[in-house]
Amino acid sequence: MASPTALDSPSSNALAPRRPSALLLWTALVAMTLLWSFNYVAARVALRHMDPLSLAALRIPLAALVMLPVYFSQRTRPPLRARDLLPFTYLGFFGALMNQTCFAIGISRTTSGHAVIIFAMAPVMILLLAVVMRLETVAPARFLGVAISFLGVILLEWERSSPAHSPLLVGDLIILAGTISFALYTVLGKKVAEVYGAISMSTFNLLAASILVAPLAIRQGMRLDWAGVGWAGWAGMFYMAAGSSVVAYTLYYWALRYMEASRVAAVNYCQPLVVIAISASLLGEHPTRHLFAGGALVLFGVFLAERRALSASEGPASER
Repeated sequence: MASPTALDSPSSNALAPRRPSALLLWTALVAMTLLWSFNYVAARVALRHMDPLSLAALRIPLAALVMLPVYFSQRTRPPLRARDLLPFTYLGFFGALMNQTCFAIGISRTTSGHAVIIFAMAPVMILLLAVVMRLETVAPARFLGVAISFLGVILLEWERSSPAHSPLLVGDLIILAGTISFALYTVLGKKVAEVYGAISMSTFNLLAASILVAPLAIRQGMRLDWAGVGWAGWAGMFYMAAGSSVVAYTLYYWALRYMEASRVAAVNYCQPLVVIAISASLLGEHPTRHLFAGGALVLFGVFLAERRALSASEGPASER
């Protein structure tokens, strides 16, 4: 699953509690990056034991069950307003159901390196959608960053053959669809997020997605060979649900309460390198020059497209 961007960051620090030590904050950021990075390994392990649809359909309600105790542990939590039932329905569809389903299916048809680099384009997709929906105006220099990012993706598809005949093209396009879904969730959920905190947002989105995916989850559950999945398959799925969807996001928003959004977002630029390194050592995926060159272009383009937003972000932020 794509990691959040600076556009997700809270905007007020009036209620920010006492700032933890710098060592604790950076430890949390490193842990967050590692949790999201190992999510790609967990997915590949789980997919050795179950099909992509079953993985996606069962992961979402499992993540919701893990998220509920976190939600109820909050001292204050905004109640769900009746008028927000519809927004949370489509936010759950785009932010969890489509995003995570595309991730599970896409990564079964491509490499972890390709997937993490394409997901790194989420800020670019968010920017483009904000422009299309007339929520933001963009200077030409930022569009240059968008163009450079897409050039990097095209270079990725030249890794094994021409883009039209790349064996990874279908998987990469599905991953791209998941990235677009996450971007839609971010843009459409901006107003709702001003009312609900990050934990409440995540909880309601996962609950909505669980209801939407319930028919598919029941269907896949009836067809799945539960005994044949084995402990490794279940461990991989549980890690994706708890480690990535719950713990990593909680660390992310906790860090945003005390650190500038630009610093937190900057850590995400390290994630592709971490994923490529652990995928090479644990999954036997061998990075190529095209992968590094394409990834460098994508990240450079994202940096150019995000630069003004990051430099304009406020100081220590509190949870919305």
